[in-house]
Amino acid sequence: MNIIVIVSDTYRYDNLAVGGGKALAHELDAFVSKSVSFDRCYISSFPTIPHRTDALTGTFGFPFYGWQPLDANLTTMGEVLQQNGYITQLICDTPHFLKRGYNFDRGFFGYHWTRGQEGDCPLTAMNYPIEQQMPYEKTRLSPMNFGHPLVDMHKWVNREWTWEEDRFAVKTCRTASKWLEENHKTDKFFLWVDCFDPHEPWDPPEYLVDLFDPGCEDTPMLHPNYGHASAYTPAELKNLQAHYRAEAKLVSKWVGHLLKKVEELQLLDDTVVVFTTDHGFFIGEHDRTGKSNISKEDERGAWPLYEEVSHIPLVVHFPGCKAKRVKEIAQPTDLMPTLLDLAGVKIPKQCHGKSLKPLLKGSKAKWPQRYAFSSTALTTAGRAEQPWTTVYDKNWAFFIGGKPEEKPELYDLRTDPTQTKNVLAKNPEVAKRMHNALLKFLKDLGTDEEKTASVAEF
Repeated sequence: MNIIVIVSDTYRYDNLAVGGGKALAHELDAFVSKSVSFDRCYISSFPTIPHRTDALTGTFGFPFYGWQPLDANLTTMGEVLQQNGYITQLICDTPHFLKRGYNFDRGFFGYHWTRGQEGDCPLTAMNYPIEQQMPYEKTRLSPMNFGHPLVDMHKWVNREWTWEEDRFAVKTCRTASKWLEENHKTDKFFLWVDCFDPHEPWDPPEYLVDLFDPGCEDTPMLHPNYGHASAYTPAELKNLQAHYRAEAKLVSKWVGHLLKKVEELQLLDDTVVVFTTDHGFFIGEHDRTGKSNISKEDERGAWPLYEEVSHIPLVVHFPGCKAKRVKEIAQPTDLMPTLLDLAGVKIPKQCHGKSLKPLLKGSKAKWPQRYAFSSTALTTAGRAEQPWTTVYDKNWAFFIGGKPEEKPELYDLRTDPTQTKNVLAKNPEVAKRMHNALLKFLKDLGTDEEKTASVAEF
């Protein structure tokens, strides 16, 4: 049994037709139509690197640590599969995977990194000017390099681009396609393809942007401010949204190219293929543009992980697959145990996640996973501000955290799926149940009492 995992960073659930998307992701929609799609998959540890740790190790990281290199004490999915005779390969353009000792190549016999994403600078070119790409009051200003934000650095590093196939999603998917041509005859392989797009800075060809914002001749909005969406005019916000959607469309096109190669090599009869992401993104909802608050102009503190960020696609195709949509709760921590289970490989005891194999195969047994738990790294009690921790079940979303004066929030997903009306005051018993579930979850994992205390009361 071969395994292919395709991760597209920052890919909102509503880019897909099953999430309400319209005429955006034709290729991925076609893949969904013949696969098992999980309607209620929610993030676990947030954001990029914490998610990859969860997915590759089957463990929840946020109760213990935040953004950090891969923990040497954790066994990765790649290591387990290597020990069971798999050829393992990582192909990525996500810059945080391999740079400066993050060690996410561990467990992969081969690893390939296309460099240059989001300020990653493989070669300086100081003879060339770094030019301002958009008004600085409209973009993220941290970090700064040579007096320029990420949007400028990205354009400078990739200044030689001229056409669509210069883009990162294209390069990564074409590299993966080539790898499959050169390895498909091997006995069994594990291929992890990690596209950083549609993470900002957004750099799709402008003719794709024109599909979503036709006729715009103003300064392109290539990178959000990670703050108030109201900082943009309506026309600027529309253009910012168009750049995000255009890049998501580009990803679908070239992931589709890779999926087509899988079909042409006749691999589907003996291969599990997964498409997923680490988190979504705000593109105006809740007066937010970004995924977290980095703006000095935004007084709101830490942002709750509302629907647009926390609800993510998880699509699985496997030999003998019958297309369907699954309503049960799933999270990235379930990926490792699921894939090992499908491959007939023993699941390590470290895994917190559960194998989704029964749901994939149509088991009628009661699914034990009632809740999803999501957060950035927990901090100790007494901090002036806490990250927002989220608890989901099938019908409700409960949020706790923020500044000391901020109260928990509760939303009824049946009537308010975009979480705009806090109904905790009318449903205190639901909030209490979900809060108790969070405390039990943290206790069962062995979370430090000081960190548990940070969410212990409301």
